[in-house]
Amino acid sequence: MSRTVQVTFDAHDPRSLSRFWAEVLGYAVPGPPGVELADGANPFEAWEGFLAGLGVPEHLRGARSAAEDPDGDGPRLFFQQVPEEKVAKNRVHLDVRVAPGLAGEERMAALEAECERLVALGARRIARHDPEPPLGAGHIVMADPEGNEFCLD
Repeated sequence: MSRTVQVTFDAHDPRSLSRFWAEVLGYAVPGPPGVELADGANPFEAWEGFLAGLGVPEHLRGARSAAEDPDGDGPRLFFQQVPEEKVAKNRVHLDVRVAPGLAGEERMAALEAECERLVALGARRIARHDPEPPLGAGHIVMADPEGNEFCLD
């Protein structure tokens, strides 16, 4: 039997990081349990009211967040607040597939366009690796707003 996977991020600002990754992947930030969000409703406002109703202290209400694939296919992303800084290169990273089926300059142009979009959202470009056939198709190394590395592939 196969299992599902949740990817967990340690973060200083879980809400902002979940918003960033939801935008990167076309995911949605879910509302609280049992709360049906209207189209265009702000899930963070819904969580604020939900957690206040449970008596959660205000300073803890932004300590966790999530992003989910609206189609239910991809893994759930969970963001938890931690006090420590990121101090080393991550040993696991996400490859965001933005150019499936493309090759050469067409592929790199698609990667560059997505890189530009993500930089505008707060990501940082680290390095471009041009295609090196037969094994290297080319990719761009990025970092999210909190320094977690990922690749546009």
